[in-house]
Amino acid sequence: MKVLGISCFYHDAAAAIAVDGELLAAASEERFSRIKHDPEIPRGAVAYCLERAGIEINDLDYIAFYDKPFTKFDRILVGYTATPFRSYRAFLAAMPIWLRRKLFTEHVIHKELGYDGEMLFLPHHLSHAAGTFFSSPFEKAAILTIDGVGEWATASYGIGNGAEICLQAQMDYPHSVGLLYSAFTYYLGFQVNSAEYKVMGLAPYGEPRFAELIERELVTIHDDGSIHLNLKYFTYHHSLRMTGARFERLFGRPRRDPETPTDQFASDVAASIQAVTEKIVLKMASNVRKTIDLPRLCLSGGVALNCKANGLLLKEGLYDEIYVQPASGDAGGAVGAALYVSHKLGAPRKKRQSFFSLGPSFANSEIEQFLDRHGVPYTVGSDHELIDRMVEQVCEGRIVAVYRGAMEFGPRALGFRSILADPRDNRMKEQINNAVKYREPFRPFAPVVLQEKVSEYFDCESDSPYMLFNFAVRENKRSVIPAVTHVDNSSRIQTVTREDNALVYDLLQAFEQKTGVAVLLNTSFNLRGHPIVHTPEQAFATFCSGGIDLLLLGRYLVDKREISPELIERFRFEKGLD
Repeated sequence: MKVLGISCFYHDAAAAIAVDGELLAAASEERFSRIKHDPEIPRGAVAYCLERAGIEINDLDYIAFYDKPFTKFDRILVGYTATPFRSYRAFLAAMPIWLRRKLFTEHVIHKELGYDGEMLFLPHHLSHAAGTFFSSPFEKAAILTIDGVGEWATASYGIGNGAEICLQAQMDYPHSVGLLYSAFTYYLGFQVNSAEYKVMGLAPYGEPRFAELIERELVTIHDDGSIHLNLKYFTYHHSLRMTGARFERLFGRPRRDPETPTDQFASDVAASIQAVTEKIVLKMASNVRKTIDLPRLCLSGGVALNCKANGLLLKEGLYDEIYVQPASGDAGGAVGAALYVSHKLGAPRKKRQSFFSLGPSFANSEIEQFLDRHGVPYTVGSDHELIDRMVEQVCEGRIVAVYRGAMEFGPRALGFRSILADPRDNRMKEQINNAVKYREPFRPFAPVVLQEKVSEYFDCESDSPYMLFNFAVRENKRSVIPAVTHVDNSSRIQTVTREDNALVYDLLQAFEQKTGVAVLLNTSFNLRGHPIVHTPEQAFATFCSGGIDLLLLGRYLVDKREISPELIERFRFEKGLD
């Protein structure tokens, strides 16, 4: 049974392939097209998935789409016709793409991908639910999905049991936790469906002094966690903007210009919406625990990428175990669609699908050909020798980029396409933000830590391999690893085992032997406005374009001090904006 899952046309297009119920490959289209959050048909990702499975597109049994376009179109029409005069411009802007492509998704995919077989369409939140439960290690669990909006649903809950999923209830548009958070993302001058994580990163710098105002004027939170938004303050349901003048009057300031510095007011607004969101998520999860008396929970949907809320939920102790799908946003819907159809058609379920090696990789021979073709000097050695060199350089304050093995699937870099640095250096956060990532100074960096040492550094007794939960840094370690300790003394941690990533595990062990610290700073291998690197050439160009000092490409180590300025200039590109 060969099923290809596809998500596209809104944001974060992706493809995933399941063969006999096992997830073989998955990738986001942005990594191939180099368009961040690319929404278009994932041609590159589809081609990769088929190649990884060793088949042609018409060898597939089905293509499963993560959404129901006609149902979504119905919601859009109902919404716009409810406010015909205010919705006029948004209606005119939306209709061409709907009438040309989105409404005819099946025809477009058949034509543009050359597919002659059958397509199946799943409800959006069922795709989210399947993506998290079927990749989890649980035989039976409660499921909670929370996002902006699918067709009508904005949140849902139900039960996963073996190869079956039953969603029992949902909350509907226009009342949405995801859209509420995105409205504040917009008001704070950040990009919607892209930069919500910036609001989360900014929040610890502020005080939630507007939380009471938000609950009094903007959102009613019911005991079961469902919400009702006061739509007079929002414009997303009838315009191309999220908020308008009434929202700005409520907070006493206009929307922040995206390229101006954030101030204490912005930090306080971010802290306030973060606090309100955490309250809603906890109430939703508590209601699901009471309604579905199961000790394990699977989370998905874009709101499930809010690692601060996830960390609080975990600490609350409502559940014995919580699993969050690593690609919880729309990209992960492709995984859910593929797995759901596979299991519905009788394929056996494989528990705990790994997200570490789902993406594309390049052979050492391909990397060597690229380096030799452009005259790039490099060192080749055993892993032990390369690790010793990298540890030595990190201890000298140099920044190392790692490009090895198959790319991770999801928004987090997990050591296969990562930038690594010394967490002990308090200046490292500012240095990487300014000279490497070219991003806002309030943005934190995450630690990667040996699994067996995690409890020594963080208030964490379990594994966290996908960087989806926040944990407090232990008081006696905050001065030891300041570069990965956020202003609120928390960290979005990644634990690593040898099975997960042998190179990073050995690197951490070697760093601990030299320094006594089993932690490294880990951030994604990309510059601001650009997706994480995909090809060796993109890795080298990013290395040349930012303040990275050392690059491990496969088994080849490249030192910037040994590269001519002319070669660096030839590959340098401008940082983007996001």
